Amino acid sequence: MKTAQLIEHIPNLNTFKKFGRVTRVVGLMIESRGPESSIGDVCKIHVQTVQHGQQTILAEVVGFRDEIVVLMPFSSLREISIGCLVEGTGKPLEVKVGPELIGKILDSMGNPYDGYTLPKGLVTVQTERQPPNPMTRPPISERMEVGVKAIDGMLTIGTGQRVGIFAGSGVGKSTLLGMIARNTKADLNVIALVGERGREVREFIERDLGPEGLSRSIVVAATSDQPALMRIKAAFTATAIAEYFRDRGMNVMLMMDSVTRVAMAQREVGLAVGEPPATRGYTPSVFAILPSLLERTGTNLKGSITAFYTVLVDGDDMNEPIADTVRGILDGHIVLDRTLANKGQYPAINVLKSVSRLMNHIAEPEHVKAAERLRELYYTYAKSEDLINIGAYKRGTSREIDEAIQYEPLITAFLKQGYKDHISMEQAVNELITLANGGASS
Repeated sequence: MKTAQLIEHIPNLNTFKKFGRVTRVVGLMIESRGPESSIGDVCKIHVQTVQHGQQTILAEVVGFRDEIVVLMPFSSLREISIGCLVEGTGKPLEVKVGPELIGKILDSMGNPYDGYTLPKGLVTVQTERQPPNPMTRPPISERMEVGVKAIDGMLTIGTGQRVGIFAGSGVGKSTLLGMIARNTKADLNVIALVGERGREVREFIERDLGPEGLSRSIVVAATSDQPALMRIKAAFTATAIAEYFRDRGMNVMLMMDSVTRVAMAQREVGLAVGEPPATRGYTPSVFAILPSLLERTGTNLKGSITAFYTVLVDGDDMNEPIADTVRGILDGHIVLDRTLANKGQYPAINVLKSVSRLMNHIAEPEHVKAAERLRELYYTYAKSEDLINIGAYKRGTSREIDEAIQYEPLITAFLKQGYKDHISMEQAVNELITLANGGASS
C-alpha cells in the first residue's frame, strides 16, 4: 500500500482501547461495567491465577442489563473473579481460513486440535455473515452425486441444495454422513460436529470418514462438554469456512451434525440471558438463529454450498418444534426410519417420507418417472404390509398388491448399500430405470 493511501486511513484508525471490570458472575453469565461494545462483540477477560499466572479468557457480548454488559465465555468460568479487567475488541469472532486447512480438525475458534500453530498465509473472515442476496442466487440446475444409491436414485440432490437428515438417536446419521463425505463429487467437504461425545469425534474421523475422506475435508468439532457458546460457534465457523471456499468458485459440501444441538445450545444461552421459554421450552432466539444460519448456504454468483444438516428428532417425533422449523427452511428432507434399521436395512432411508424438492427440475424425465414408479410400488406394499404378514391377503385379489409383493424385495435390495461401497450416480440411475421398467412390464 502506498504512503498516500496509508495517510488516508489514519483518521479512521481507532487507537483507543476500551475497558471494563467484572462486577458479578451468575450461572453461565459474566456481568461487567463496561466496556462500550455491541451484541456479538468479543471481549478479552484478563485473569491472574497462582498456577498459570496471567491469562486471557475470551467471551462474547450476549446482552445488556441496564448499564451492565452481559458476557458468556468461550471457556470455563472457574478462573474469573470480581474486578477482572475486561477489554473490548470491537469485533465479532474471526477465524483464519485457507487451503492449508484441508485435512485439519479444528475447534470452534478455528484452532487445530493437534496443538500445532496455524500455517501462514491464511485469510481472516468473520464467522457471522449475511446470507447471499436472493436475487443473486443462480437457480440450481446441476445434479450433485453423493455416492449413496438411495439418494442419487430416489432423492436426487442438486448442486447448492440444502437437505435435512431427520432421525432419532442411533439410526445411522453419522454413518450416512461418512458415506457422503467419502463418495461425493464435491470439491471439498466441510464437516461440523456439534455437541458430539468426545469418543465419537475420533471414531467418526477414523472409521466413518477415513483417511480418504479426511484428505479432502475440514472438520470443525465442539464436544458436548464444551460451553454452549462454543457449540453454537462450531456451526457458524464451519459455515464461514464453507463460504470462503464457495467465494473462490468451488462446489463445497457442508455437513452439520447436528443442527438440533445448535438449537439446544442457543436455548441455554437464551435462558441464561433471561429470555422467556416459548415453544416446548425453546426461546425465541432459537427460531431466529436457525434461518440466519441455514440460509447462508446454497448458491451464489461464484460457487455453491450443498448442505446436509442432521436433525435429532426427540422420540422419533417428526413434528417437534426444531424438526418442523428446519424442514420448512430447507430444500428437502431425508428421513431415517428406526423400523428399517431394526430390519437391517442400511442406510435406513424411508423414501416414502423423504423428498427432494428439486429432483423434478434437475433429473431427466425418464429418471423421475422411474423413481415415481418404484415409490408407487413401495407405497402399495407398505399400505398392505400388515395384511400380507398375517396372511389375510389372498393373492389375485388385487393386481397392484400382487405386483408390489413381487417387487418389494428388489426395491429393498436397491435401497440397501454397504457403508464402504461407492456406487456412481450413472450406475444408480441405470439400475433404477431397469428395475422400474421390469416392474412395469410384468
